[in-house]
Amino acid sequence: MKAESNKVIVCWFFEEVFNQRNISLVDELVSPDFVNHNASIHVRGPEGVKRGVTAQFQAFPDIHTTIEDIIAEGDKVVVRARDRCTQQVDGKPVELTWIEILRLENGKLAEAWVEANMRPLNQLAGEYK
Repeated sequence: MKAESNKVIVCWFFEEVFNQRNISLVDELVSPDFVNHNASIHVRGPEGVKRGVTAQFQAFPDIHTTIEDIIAEGDKVVVRARDRCTQQVDGKPVELTWIEILRLENGKLAEAWVEANMRPLNQLAGEYK
């Protein structure tokens, strides 16, 4: 049952925080000790999550996350998702796919490991050289 409730929390997080822009929910859904283990993004705690989410919204104001698959076992939830947005420099559509493993503790996000396909952004960056 815990795995199922963790899936609900993760879905709620992405829908409310990312898709509905309800950043105030971060304090309720993210542990004070949260850490993102992604090598390129050092995010810690709710304040770090808020800064990261805000930066994404500034770069891609219309970003929308769609969860394609969600799997849970014990205290971990795996999400395979797709972000669709518009590149602000020239209005080109961008689609990013990613997989994230989230560990929950006491009903809050405690740790994250993300692998993302950054090729679409790298291709756009190459166009602006």
